[in-house]
Amino acid sequence: MSKVVKLIENFVSWQGEGPDSGRAMIILRFKTCNLKCPWCDTSVKMRISAEAPYELSEIQKTIYESKAGLLITGGEPTVKKHFDETVMLLNELDFPVANVESNGHRLEELVKVVNPNSRIKFMYSPKIFTLTDLEAAKDLTEKFLPITNVYFKLVYEDNPYVNDYIDFLHEHYETLSWQHRVWVMPEGVTRADLLRNAEKVFDVCEKYKFNFSSRGHIIFGFV
Repeated sequence: MSKVVKLIENFVSWQGEGPDSGRAMIILRFKTCNLKCPWCDTSVKMRISAEAPYELSEIQKTIYESKAGLLITGGEPTVKKHFDETVMLLNELDFPVANVESNGHRLEELVKVVNPNSRIKFMYSPKIFTLTDLEAAKDLTEKFLPITNVYFKLVYEDNPYVNDYIDFLHEHYETLSWQHRVWVMPEGVTRADLLRNAEKVFDVCEKYKFNFSSRGHIIFGFV
């Protein structure tokens, strides 16, 4: 019997964020998340969409036929409900490149248990609303600094905690030459929101020499 994962979405599109923006991907979306961010652009999908079983053999066939990479997102792929399925997808599928999008919940553990593979990019996207969030993000970031296939993808909000984290990132990048691993995105769930908030993100990226991520899936509506 073929192995199965339960998802709310499984389709081929393009990556809209980060270092592989614009690349064709088979997008696998899990339902459950450990957070409830006020500006989440997938909260409605997670709430109203029912899970369905998908065989790994069919996912593999789609990857080969579409010549697509693998994008594992959510929800949060590292919550207990989805963790083992995420490991299975990364360890057993053959893909040209994979992106795993995570708020960091159990990302450190995930990085340790998947097969070492330079084709896998882990997108750590901390959600920072409180001082506790900030300290946790700094601690986890320090652990990820030496791991070159962990990238840092941040939705920018002009609040003191996020700005403190931006400064923290900047303190490290010059000596470690890792600025190419930091991507900053405007906040927004609509095209109008993103365009309105993009200017201040451009300013941040220019000041700190970070990368700007346009979130093309929202701007162009392809996800």
